[in-house]
Amino acid sequence: MEQLLYGLMLPSGNDAGAAIAVHMAGSTEAFAEKMNETAHALGATDTHFVNPHGLSDENHYTTAYDLYLIFQEAMKYEEFRKIVGTVSYRAEYTDAAGQTKTQEWKNSNQYLNGKSKAPDGITVLGGKTGTTRAAGSCLILGCEDENSNEYVSVVLKAQSRDVLYENMTNIVGKIVN
Repeated sequence: MEQLLYGLMLPSGNDAGAAIAVHMAGSTEAFAEKMNETAHALGATDTHFVNPHGLSDENHYTTAYDLYLIFQEAMKYEEFRKIVGTVSYRAEYTDAAGQTKTQEWKNSNQYLNGKSKAPDGITVLGGKTGTTRAAGSCLILGCEDENSNEYVSVVLKAQSRDVLYENMTNIVGKIVN
């Protein structure tokens, strides 16, 4: 399960999301229903999930505020914080033929992988990227200031990855200004 979570969160492995869903709830549909129940219990009432990985579907939707609520709750769990803050993870598993395989996954969060720099005074704790044609480039980010105050920021529907990180840097830069 731990390797599946890393596979889901770091490289956005949709197959890992489906495997987790089937293991936990018996089907992706049953898992999506559990996701909806949990989201609504958190107050994320403008969200409706139909799959565990976020690929586009007209009945699969959310808002920036709902993502904030869900991510803020998830950040209460140390294992989640560890995974979303990991730069790379090396998984070892046995394939269907019984052969041992090794796979390295790298975090697509550019603040963590060194492709983008957070503003001075901000420490990036972790986050989750996502990109589809319908949603554009998206990022939800957990960070903290020099006084250990934590913040969650969301950018959705950016036209490109460059615009996404420019917008996020502007948002989190307001924390220290």
